[in-house]
Amino acid sequence: MSTATLKTRDATTAPGRPPRRALKATPGTFLVWGGMALFLILLLGVVSSVLVNSFAGQWFDTWLPSSYTTSWYGEAWREYDLSQVVSTTLIVAVAVVGISVLIGAPASYVLARRNFPGKPLVMLVFLLPIMMPPITYGIPLATLLTYYHLAPGLTGVILANLVPSVPFVILTMTPFIEQINPSIESAARMCGANMTRLFTRILAPLLVPGILAAAVLVLVRTVGMFELTFLTSDSRSDTLVVALFTAMTGAGIRAQQSVDAMAVIYMLMMMLMLVIALRFVNPTQLVSQVREDVD
Repeated sequence: MSTATLKTRDATTAPGRPPRRALKATPGTFLVWGGMALFLILLLGVVSSVLVNSFAGQWFDTWLPSSYTTSWYGEAWREYDLSQVVSTTLIVAVAVVGISVLIGAPASYVLARRNFPGKPLVMLVFLLPIMMPPITYGIPLATLLTYYHLAPGLTGVILANLVPSVPFVILTMTPFIEQINPSIESAARMCGANMTRLFTRILAPLLVPGILAAAVLVLVRTVGMFELTFLTSDSRSDTLVVALFTAMTGAGIRAQQSVDAMAVIYMLMMMLMLVIALRFVNPTQLVSQVREDVD
């Protein structure tokens, strides 16, 4: 037996070292990883085809386009009035985020610090708009807003998006408030701070991570919300996702490349927001915080 073989065997069985385990994969593991790989390949193929087609000059019966151009983006910007659509999307998103945080932060404080009869029922009511599909309550909500002349229009779009956004802020910020030691609030009250000063000068700086987490997640959710926006908007208050759907399904003949260019713009906007969201929010930390509270 060679010296190299003896050294290798001694290294693997040296005292004080745990024995090496051979990597074993069951058929179920291969099936799961194979399914995930197939899904990612199909997803990448769909996204790549849209991206390539948005730059295609001509693409007929070939694997790749015969020529490339960026003119479809300019045409889509002019044809679908994307400057107005993008500005409307940002206005709706910022308004929904601001109002949701202003309403949700005090409400989450009450739920975190107070015990009152019917509190589980209140939490269940806040969960319903998040758990239920938006279309189930979107139609009666749009009918109600139309009856009071708040929809279709920008006001109706903002009010409709607040229905799931405010509970989302409440459920996101409540664990953050529960982690703050109540003795800090007691000390502030002993020093003469009223509720307004307590919330603005003591709690608000401590809640900055929770506020950022809720705001960024609501921003992404609002920009991607289709059902409620579609039911309460008109031609002047369409957000980017609704304008994209209208461009795909509306009457008339449109170049597919311009529609794909619009889809790429929407995809880039959502990816940018997701990157920002993951910069400020770690989903595993949120889950661990909830688990700690439950334990």
